[in-house]
Amino acid sequence: MIIFDEDRPSDSPVVERIWRCHSEGTHPFLSIAQSRCELVFTRLHSKIILTARGPETKAASLGACPAGGEWLGIRLRLGAFLPHLPASTLVNTAVALEASSSAIFWLGGSTWQVPDYDNADTFVDWLVRAGLLFHEPLVDAVLQGQRQDLSVSTIQRRFLRATGVTQATARQIERARYATLLLQRGTSILDTTYEAGYFDQPHLTRSLKHFIGQTPAQIQEKSRPEQMPFLYKTTPFC
Repeated sequence: MIIFDEDRPSDSPVVERIWRCHSEGTHPFLSIAQSRCELVFTRLHSKIILTARGPETKAASLGACPAGGEWLGIRLRLGAFLPHLPASTLVNTAVALEASSSAIFWLGGSTWQVPDYDNADTFVDWLVRAGLLFHEPLVDAVLQGQRQDLSVSTIQRRFLRATGVTQATARQIERARYATLLLQRGTSILDTTYEAGYFDQPHLTRSLKHFIGQTPAQIQEKSRPEQMPFLYKTTPFC
């Protein structure tokens, strides 16, 4: 089972959250949809692996998690991406960028120290300065409803290039994650339908089955054997 140790917001303008966890024994794990990219450091069997995870547009069972693993995750803000590894190439997949048996790894032609939970922000700042991590400011403006002097097609193209998903998909994913969080907190299915902005209960059910892999009742009752990721406090986009 994966034990989520702690998480925190980040001071970096390109990072949304820093988290870490470890596993005790094996247990089936369910990956749920997310609109952001992540950088994940895995320590397992004396090896450190850096993985870039892209946006996930549907839920997927990952089987049993390995025992004795440790993970440090850097969840990027929507619109943050690695220019040499576009978000569009990472949709519904993960790419191992580097594996090492020490605390040093290669990235972008340079050696880097594996960060820890406390200095992950500094590590990200170095990536930005080295030109290995960018953020598309248009994404924030679009999500905040700010008017842009650009054509609709240009905005859509730049949003998709930076995030790997369309605006509509990103909003649907965040709404489903928000609804799941409400249900986990004990909000009724009817109230969750209204609060999260779904048309009706069947609409909520279809969305959660696709993006979360469970029905509202299964989420409330915790009746599925798979462990779900920890959901950070989230709200739907405007």
